Amino acid sequence: MPVDRIKAALAIESFLRALGRDPAREPQLRGTAERVTQAYADDLCKGYELDVEAVFASNVIVVTTGKTEVVALRDIAVATMCPHHLMPATGLGTVAFAPRGKLLGLGAIAELVDGFSRRLTLQEAIGDQVADALMSHLEPVWAGCRLVLTHTCLTARGQRRHGSKTETVALAGSPNAEDRAAAIAALGVGR
Repeated sequence: MPVDRIKAALAIESFLRALGRDPAREPQLRGTAERVTQAYADDLCKGYELDVEAVFASNVIVVTTGKTEVVALRDIAVATMCPHHLMPATGLGTVAFAPRGKLLGLGAIAELVDGFSRRLTLQEAIGDQVADALMSHLEPVWAGCRLVLTHTCLTARGQRRHGSKTETVALAGSPNAEDRAAAIAALGVGR
């Protein structure tokens, strides 16, 4: 569904008025509705435009020889929006997988994380979607995604637990105990 910027801006203005703020009378709020609309439509919710099939179609590399057991991309910047409070969560992600004949360009891995993150979504869902997409398109032994995020809905409101981080690990495939240990190590769990 396309973004209706006019309706979105009117809704933000209405929201501000409902909070007792009048954008027409408070100079610092002039243009806020348009800026918020632009931020959500062009950046914070840009991930809804992610075409997973296109990412894999142009970035998969088939390898006929090789001894690479694990591919891990660390410290991928993550920014997402909590669907419960519409507040941001930011941090870092790690994606790892045990290839079985197919690799994915590193930029494409980061693009997947960014695309699944820039939505109104739960942290757990991002990791699941990344791991599942890798499993579906690369058919590795296993694939995983670890996210360590600071949620402003926890640090800036409510209980105000400053410095707290939420860590989630999604692991897809059917790894045996040895493979699972390798996956957990590659994802950096506990660091």
